Amino acid sequence: MTETKTETKFATYLKKQKVDPRRILVVSHKLETLQRDDRALRLTKRTHKKAEGDAKGAAETRKPRSGRPVTPRALEAAMTGKSVSGPTKQRILRAINHLLAQKKQDKIDLRILF
Repeated sequence: MTETKTETKFATYLKKQKVDPRRILVVSHKLETLQRDDRALRLTKRTHKKAEGDAKGAAETRKPRSGRPVTPRALEAAMTGKSVSGPTKQRILRAINHLLAQKKQDKIDLRILF
């Protein structure tokens, strides 16, 4: 990863907490991978939508996983200060919070990272 003259809040936080960026990629893949439950939830939502027309009657309120983990390119963009989309920031935050929970540390807010 390339060094910049001024580090971003995200890069300094990773160094301070001693979090390896490769771990973020692995954890994000584990957290965001679609499971059987997520596919079933999407199917029921789709069938309810067709059956009821525009009426909104969601059976469950839990959101399914996105199925899209953090990519190395997105992580590099976040570390160098390039623009990163909102959903990607949320995926990075979920992965970091999972790693912090493994270390028995408190969860952080998105404003601390970006």
